[in-house]
Amino acid sequence: MIMKLDQVIFSLFKSKFGKDPIMVIAPGRINLIGEHTDYNEGFVMPAAVDKHIFFLVAPNQTDRFNFISMNYNTSLSFTTSELQAGGEWQHYLMGVIDGIQKRGHSVGGVDCIFGGNVPGGAGMSSSAALCSGFGFALNEIFDFKLTRLDLAKIGQYAEHYFVGLMCGIMDQYASLFGKKDEAFILDCRSLRHEYLPFHFPDIEILLVDTKVKHTLATSAYNARRSSCEEGVAWLQKSNPDIRSLRDTSVSDIEAMRSHVSEDVFTKCGFVVKEIARTQQAALLLKAEDLKGFGKLMFETHWALSNEYEVSCVESDLLVEVASQYPNEVFGARQMGGGFGGCIITLVRKDAVEQFSHKVREKYVGTFKKEPDFYSINLCEGVHSIHHD
Repeated sequence: MIMKLDQVIFSLFKSKFGKDPIMVIAPGRINLIGEHTDYNEGFVMPAAVDKHIFFLVAPNQTDRFNFISMNYNTSLSFTTSELQAGGEWQHYLMGVIDGIQKRGHSVGGVDCIFGGNVPGGAGMSSSAALCSGFGFALNEIFDFKLTRLDLAKIGQYAEHYFVGLMCGIMDQYASLFGKKDEAFILDCRSLRHEYLPFHFPDIEILLVDTKVKHTLATSAYNARRSSCEEGVAWLQKSNPDIRSLRDTSVSDIEAMRSHVSEDVFTKCGFVVKEIARTQQAALLLKAEDLKGFGKLMFETHWALSNEYEVSCVESDLLVEVASQYPNEVFGARQMGGGFGGCIITLVRKDAVEQFSHKVREKYVGTFKKEPDFYSINLCEGVHSIHHD
């Protein structure tokens, strides 16, 4: 963590607010495969990771919410009458408060210190960790009896209506439902999941950060969703039972080619194939066929780059380099919404150092900037911890 979670932080909270808080840990997430399928009611394969946001929170018996952000080195205070949309960290938290209120709960004021080490803009869903962790803390303090699924939907609501990003539910779900040493396949229609053990002791999950910071709400993310919705609308004219691209096949997409724009045709085709790839990947993971699994990761990357057009030259270079080491790297691809952030690679542990050196050398030589590297472990979802 950016700051060690020990007596120092608790002492800081007590000195600022004069009381003892609860502590909540909210992890970021990775997605092994299944990109841009969640808002199309498809399948995804995320996992919670050991990059977290921590929250120290206590009720203050007023209507005021007082925040200190350790990462931004700033403080902010507001009441429920001052909730508003925007693109800063406080708007995510405001959205969570509003989402809980929309469910009929009265949210009292709290004091909160938060911080962490989920890299912003790197595709590990720092925003989902922020919403999920804060919602979990409020639920604990005020005993709203909200389920984890409720909290995931509230986090998604905050992103939709307070930040303007029409995301699917994968990120919030992954942060809340993660399990140590396991990924899971999530059916984004039924919102049911199946855990998939990821026990490969010789393999490192290594993220390489392009340092290209995406801002999805102001990027082409929402445009991609609109393209999918346009395709579904056309398909529904002949088949009203189609609810989403989840209900279609490659032949359905081919049939609409001359009736929609090339962009809509290509984007819808990517999603249908990615849903199938993700289901196949789950079977390969169960069979512990990491080679086959990694092959699908590479396929997904180049489809994200060439068909869905959410990669960037930096990510493409990193995946190209990874593909040159077939004995050391099992799979690599752009991770997250795209437009920058990290690529995720599955690398033999005994080759991580050499591989990282080669990647850094090539990246710096090409782009004149350093990438960051994060070795990731799969961990438990949002939880509270007790401080003695």
